Amino acid sequence: MRLATFATFAAVIIGLSGAALAAEHEIKVKNADGKGKFMVFEPDFLRVEPGDTVKFVVVDKNHNAEAIPQVWPEGVEQLKGEFNQDAEFVAEKPGYYGIKCLPHYGMGMTALIVAGEPTNQAQLDAYKPAGGAKKRWDAILENLKK
Repeated sequence: MRLATFATFAAVIIGLSGAALAAEHEIKVKNADGKGKFMVFEPDFLRVEPGDTVKFVVVDKNHNAEAIPQVWPEGVEQLKGEFNQDAEFVAEKPGYYGIKCLPHYGMGMTALIVAGEPTNQAQLDAYKPAGGAKKRWDAILENLKK
């Protein structure tokens, strides 16, 4: 009986330690960064670990944060933040997570979160943003070379 109790206790401790290691990251949703960029996620590039939470905090109104479906790991529920509301998601799997502000996507309001060792490289390679988003997206991708 004591062995079963110990095994249950050990399983609970191991489970809790994994949850305790998960971090929370914050990205601000803003009209400007004060350095000449407008319609920004700050930061617009973030490296996290699988299991971490990424929270989008609306600093300025008339924005949202939502998934770019073409750059989102399969099987992970896509983020769909409401306008003027903070939003968050858990990077459940390793991968690239593309984010956009729907009304300002054409102005380049995008972000990229990299969780662990990405398994969806083909999605990232195939994604071609439209209009003004292309220039900003290309600049964000430069972070992958660092």
